[in-house]
Amino acid sequence: MLPTVNRSRPSAGYRSNSVLPQYLRRIIKYQQMDLEYTFWQMLYLCTSPKVVYQHTKYHKQTKNQWARDDPAFVVVCSFLLAVAASAFCAAYGDNVAKAVLIVVSVVCVHFLLVGISLATICWFLSNHYLREEMAVHTHVVEQRVEWLYAFDIHCNSYFPVFVVLYVLQYFLSPLLLSHGFVATLMSNALFVIAFSYYHYLNFLGYDVLPFLERTTFFLYPIGLLVILFPISVLAGFNPTRFTLSFYFG
Repeated sequence: MLPTVNRSRPSAGYRSNSVLPQYLRRIIKYQQMDLEYTFWQMLYLCTSPKVVYQHTKYHKQTKNQWARDDPAFVVVCSFLLAVAASAFCAAYGDNVAKAVLIVVSVVCVHFLLVGISLATICWFLSNHYLREEMAVHTHVVEQRVEWLYAFDIHCNSYFPVFVVLYVLQYFLSPLLLSHGFVATLMSNALFVIAFSYYHYLNFLGYDVLPFLERTTFFLYPIGLLVILFPISVLAGFNPTRFTLSFYFG
């Protein structure tokens, strides 16, 4: 009998590397983006995020990867961030060149660069410390968190932050920028809610992976936010005033 050739499936990390160039190429191909599904995801990330990650399981079953192969979410979120940052610049800025710099920094640094850094950290921690022992057994097909999926989780988690800190805060900014205890309380509450929801969605994204354990690790920052909330309020620190003064003086 002839020896058989081992044709095991490529690991998740290898598939992620092979998918990334195709993912980047599709950014410039508007016709290939599923915008309707993207807006559906954005809506449910704010109202029922578990439904979104239930569909992620279906995506894994049909395409054998956890990560999205459609960059529409990143493109749409970047566009919305640029529009929101432009609105803040129009309301509080007085320099066109500085406004352009702020818009670019919001999209490229706050969303993309910070997101890539956070996704890489979470990807590393998940693969090295949170995988179940069974997942690394020699007789079991190795399962690893795809880096692109870690970035998807960041993008999903960031969108509600955008809604709270860019959209809602913009309309409430006249009140939040006023002096007094109420403005300080409301501003701190907005930031705590936004960042807590970010970490909650981060937890949901990793918790849906069946080969990870101890994913409650991603909820720990919420406890720190809860502790800092009353301290920040009693100290009179207004994050809205601080952020806008940093950018616009």
